[in-house]
Amino acid sequence: MSGGDDLAGGMQNMMREVQSMADKFKAEDEEQYYSPYAHLEKATVLQEARIFNDPVAVRENPRKCCTVIAQLLHLQNTGQHLSGQEATEVFFGVTKLFMSDDASLRRMVYLFIKEVAETCNPDDVIIVTSSLTKDMTCDVDLYRANALRVLTRIVDAAMLGAIERYVKQAIVDSSGQVSSSALVSSLHLFGASPENSTIVRRWISETTEATSSPNEMVQFHAMQLLYQIKSHDRLGVSKLVTQYSQKNSLKSPLALVLLVRFTSKLLHDEVAEGRTSPGSIQNGSAVSRAGYQFLESSLRHKSEVVVYEAARAICCLPDVEPQDLTPAISVLQLFLSSPKPATRFATMKTLAAVAAVHPRVVSKCNEDLEALIGDGNRSIATLAITTLLKTGSENSVDRLLKQISAFLTDIADEYKITVVRSLQQLCLTYPSKHRILVGFLSNFLREEGGFEFKRSIVDGIIGLIRAVPETMESSLLHLCEFIEDCEFTMLSTQILHLLGELGPGTTAPARYIRFIYNRVILENSAVRAAAVSALAKFAARCPSLRSSIMTLMRRSLIDEDDETRDRAAIIVALFEEAMEKNPYVPPPEDAEAEDIAPDVPADGDLAAFVFLEGLPMSFDKLERSLQAYVATPNAMESPEAVTLSTLPVVEDTEVIQTTPVTGGVDVIADGPSIMPEEKKKEKADPAAVIYAIPELASLGRVFRSSQPVELTEDETEYVVRCIKHIFADHVVLQFTVHNTIEDQRLDNVTVAIDSDSALFTASGEIAAESIKYGGTENCFTVLEKNAEEALAPSSFTCELHFNVVQVDPATGEEEGDSFEEEYPLEDLEIATSDFMAKVSVSDFRKSWETMGNANEVLEKFALQFKKMEDAVAAVIDFLGMQPCDGTGTPKANSGGKPHMLHLSGVFVGGRSVLARAQIAMQGESGGVILKIAVRSEDEIVSRMVADCIR
Repeated sequence: MSGGDDLAGGMQNMMREVQSMADKFKAEDEEQYYSPYAHLEKATVLQEARIFNDPVAVRENPRKCCTVIAQLLHLQNTGQHLSGQEATEVFFGVTKLFMSDDASLRRMVYLFIKEVAETCNPDDVIIVTSSLTKDMTCDVDLYRANALRVLTRIVDAAMLGAIERYVKQAIVDSSGQVSSSALVSSLHLFGASPENSTIVRRWISETTEATSSPNEMVQFHAMQLLYQIKSHDRLGVSKLVTQYSQKNSLKSPLALVLLVRFTSKLLHDEVAEGRTSPGSIQNGSAVSRAGYQFLESSLRHKSEVVVYEAARAICCLPDVEPQDLTPAISVLQLFLSSPKPATRFATMKTLAAVAAVHPRVVSKCNEDLEALIGDGNRSIATLAITTLLKTGSENSVDRLLKQISAFLTDIADEYKITVVRSLQQLCLTYPSKHRILVGFLSNFLREEGGFEFKRSIVDGIIGLIRAVPETMESSLLHLCEFIEDCEFTMLSTQILHLLGELGPGTTAPARYIRFIYNRVILENSAVRAAAVSALAKFAARCPSLRSSIMTLMRRSLIDEDDETRDRAAIIVALFEEAMEKNPYVPPPEDAEAEDIAPDVPADGDLAAFVFLEGLPMSFDKLERSLQAYVATPNAMESPEAVTLSTLPVVEDTEVIQTTPVTGGVDVIADGPSIMPEEKKKEKADPAAVIYAIPELASLGRVFRSSQPVELTEDETEYVVRCIKHIFADHVVLQFTVHNTIEDQRLDNVTVAIDSDSALFTASGEIAAESIKYGGTENCFTVLEKNAEEALAPSSFTCELHFNVVQVDPATGEEEGDSFEEEYPLEDLEIATSDFMAKVSVSDFRKSWETMGNANEVLEKFALQFKKMEDAVAAVIDFLGMQPCDGTGTPKANSGGKPHMLHLSGVFVGGRSVLARAQIAMQGESGGVILKIAVRSEDEIVSRMVADCIR
């Protein structure tokens, strides 16, 4: 018993000791860490810095000096900058520390000089160069390397010439540390200023010699500097790549990675400049063949880094053929089973990019990709899933979805979004699987997830409805079920708007009424208002549902929300009037299906017009049009009624696409990006300059203003550009003149124009009174259009006329007499397309059919373009019209099929113009065949637009 008691007591003592230690460590963990530099005061540190002036303290206590320098650097990096005098005093004190032989202190001195040199007086910095130069030529490699790094950061071109021979010797030094320091310093000098780069270019022989160094890091830095020196010489870069890729003198893996990248860029340039023939890159020029062979040989290198970089370079080559990718894909397939997560991730990212263009080539890796679905790194697993969705066959869809369903519950929302985008693309690839895929996506709508994840699913389903019409009815029902429990107001209103747009056109529109009305009863005010509008669209398109919907709608007349109540009041009033004028008569119960009239509103139905016909322009364009109307002189005093047809025509502005469309690979690489919304930049109205001049107010409203046309080079003495302002009967040429001559002032500046065309006559001009050095002013020339002449391209010779006044550059005061001067400019052309405003239409097909073919003009042209993209851009530029329906950019990998281009615009006078163009490549013979049809309200306008092609 006593032994048992002793054992029990020992166990208790041990447990108490363990608990005591645990409490101790817990207390230590809870203690907050305090930086030793947290409460530094500048005055105290500067006082301590006086130790630098004590030679005895410097020799005997170098650690104290190191601490003070660290404190000074902390002050500098936390915003407590030293004043000019303080920095100079401390700087001089630090220079006295060179008397110490302590290695740690010397390195701190180098660091301080490099950090503080920029804030000191340049004359003070020069003093330290002698000490640095002395260290640069000493026997200690550590001092030589660091002195080089510091010295090259503080010298200018004049001082660099004095130490040039030391730097050149250091580049070829036997010490790898010194040589690398010299090469890295040379790289910094090369980019510091043009003068420094000129001096560094003279070190090419030493740099070339350094590439033969046995030190791998020296080879790496030497290759970097050598490429920088030759980067502006295409032939030099080509020789560099050829020389080092053939003689195999580089042993450094990092240097070989650089060489692979240089080779890749050279091949990209070869393709961009048209030096490779169509098809395999191996059939191109000698440079492209040698470059590809080097990349392929690098796939067999012993270094994993070099092999991956070569495989990635081959996969990223432009217009690469599948047979050229095979060796790189084989190597990447082996990397998929690498034990290193970084290697697996890099490989997956490259394969994902290739799969977007050549899915069949990557499909040989499918078994290895499926093994990565369970990878512990979720980025790798997500990339494997998205790649399999691109490369998998139609038969493997069901199996992949089972794997994804278990996978999605364990990953973050940003990865789920990536998978959703890939599923959407898969549905577009295999439309027959739309029921399975839409059902799969809708299941995850009911799972836990954030707003962005749910929005990506909703956007994906809506995108599928637009692209695959067969999915519409099942998708709408899935979305109806989702809004029953949706917690996001934005998604609910988006879905209700979609139901109002598409629901009435389905086979059984009444089935959606219940889901929509539930939102009127149960949701917040914003959703209730959206639901009321959706019900109105059902009533507008389906007269048979109007009486039932009106019964529901009248309940919203007493809604507590003003917006919902006002919408309901307008809807009820309009539909009561429409139902009174066009009452719905239900068909007899025994009527045959073919005898039942379609459930569509009657002609002239007021409610259908109000709720189904959209505005002829977007709200953004309406706002800009009203602003242009108000800016027109005397517009507000005009008795003319302001209607949509009388508002000024405003052109469409370019929209930059920022949403990634590559399946979300970049999301995985960079993580979710949450950026603040940028404020919308208001586009300045070019016509405001015209409206500000009283002499031009009588010309009326500007129809459109062209983009600036350069009439001189940017480097000339006088920089002139022209903006063409188009009026109904006039053209005003705004010449913007910039004076770049320092000792001249230009007075009475005008532009004289001359032309053989009878279409335009110069009827007036407004001179710029005076343009000082660096100033920019406008002068104007008014052209009157001859109403009896048809519009045609007109060319004008232009000459700048002005009086030159010599002035003192410093004071601007006149020196001497003025004299007249003339300066020739480039010719200016006024084309027919200048009279065309780029205005898009919401539904091109409907507008085309409504316009009719009464005034249609058909033409066929042969154009000399080698690429489809260039031909499409040229046709748009010739006509000056706005591309519609996304036809402004040809589809990639179209297989040589003709491209259909839809264009719309408004010709001067407010006449709408539409054009359809078919652009087909001629095959191996080159050239383009253009077939174009132009429709407008006036046959003469159609003919003029068609004649713009040249």
